[in-house]
Amino acid sequence: MQKTFSPSSLGCFERCPKQYHFRYVLKLPVETETIEAFVGKRVHEVLERLYRFVGRGMVPSLNKVLQRYRQSFDDRFDPERTRIVRDDAGLDFYRDNGARGLENYYRRFYPFDADETLGLEKPIHFTLDDAEQYTVRGVIDRIVRSRDGVLEIHDFKTGRRIPRQKELDNDRQLGLYELGLRKLWREEGVVRLVWHYLLPDKMRSSLRTPEQREALRNDTTLHIDRIRNESDWTPRKSQLCRWCEYRAHCPLFGGDG
Repeated sequence: MQKTFSPSSLGCFERCPKQYHFRYVLKLPVETETIEAFVGKRVHEVLERLYRFVGRGMVPSLNKVLQRYRQSFDDRFDPERTRIVRDDAGLDFYRDNGARGLENYYRRFYPFDADETLGLEKPIHFTLDDAEQYTVRGVIDRIVRSRDGVLEIHDFKTGRRIPRQKELDNDRQLGLYELGLRKLWREEGVVRLVWHYLLPDKMRSSLRTPEQREALRNDTTLHIDRIRNESDWTPRKSQLCRWCEYRAHCPLFGGDG
């Protein structure tokens, strides 16, 4: 049974316990990934590289950034590994969406001197309790000290959908990252959670009260308890099944898993 949990694994169990079982309990090997995941990785890599150059006092041109993205996309794309699920969208559609999102971000924040980068693709590992029974890990896209002195946690999103503010105010991923940073960095001031929706070129933010942070801590420990006590691993059918890498194993689709 999994001992350390991530926002991804917690979300996976919520969406479909059977998918969680395949991925984190049985640990079935996966030979493919979705095109959406592939594009997200390429975009995150380019943004990380961009900010590392900025940290050394160099700001690459937009053309250089887009060239780097397209080169990485073409070099790493493997049609045998990367799955395109949608019937109405081809490879060029996804490649262009990634480039458009990067261009939107570049034009909005150039010359990238409005804040201070404290961390990029920063791994984080912490416990939710003093007894160290509930351990969480993750990777923060970017940690920032804003001009007003506030510590910020930034997350880059490559999809089209922008959640409602209520959803963001209850977002588990960045909320857990805030708990981790506060504990590991002994941060007692304001922490701002920031989402960048690259394709629609929108920003959203959220602040959590101490009561909200404590509620998240308690809810997450209860969620982990539910996972640890699970035995049925019942599959949950949804539109996301089309993207599931374990579909061939799933009993809902004729598999014997």
